[in-house]
Amino acid sequence: MFGQVSYDVEVDVPAGDAWELYSTLQLAKVVQEGLSPMLEKVELVEGDGGVGTVVELTLAPPLEKFTKIDNEKRIKETEVVEGGFLDLGFTLYRICFEIVEKDKDSCVIKLKIEYDVKEEAASNASMVTSKPLEGIASVTASYLLKMKNANANAN
Repeated sequence: MFGQVSYDVEVDVPAGDAWELYSTLQLAKVVQEGLSPMLEKVELVEGDGGVGTVVELTLAPPLEKFTKIDNEKRIKETEVVEGGFLDLGFTLYRICFEIVEKDKDSCVIKLKIEYDVKEEAASNASMVTSKPLEGIASVTASYLLKMKNANANAN
């Protein structure tokens, strides 16, 4: 079962500046600083596993591989190659980033998750949401605007 979710955000920075962030490893650093990690462990806080049981989830990141970087079209794709959604019956979990120039001083950051899940795990498709995309967009937009303002103040 194939599916996708997407999220777009307009940012008042030139597309070239946004691409400088998205096309490099700096993106991972900015996202890591701005967002918390994925499931690493589960600890029982109270209860015996029944209704009312409280657990603490510690999230761990999956292993991802850059599968496409197109500097001309400003497109970057990364796929989970180990862990994460692959452990939940997914055969594909890809995040696509595209920077589209709106005008010389602004751009649209388009983020999309594409996924494929085995039939026997089809119910897990409901776990794919736009929330990670919204988080990435929020963190990177804030970073880009902060850098733009810092550069403007330095001049």
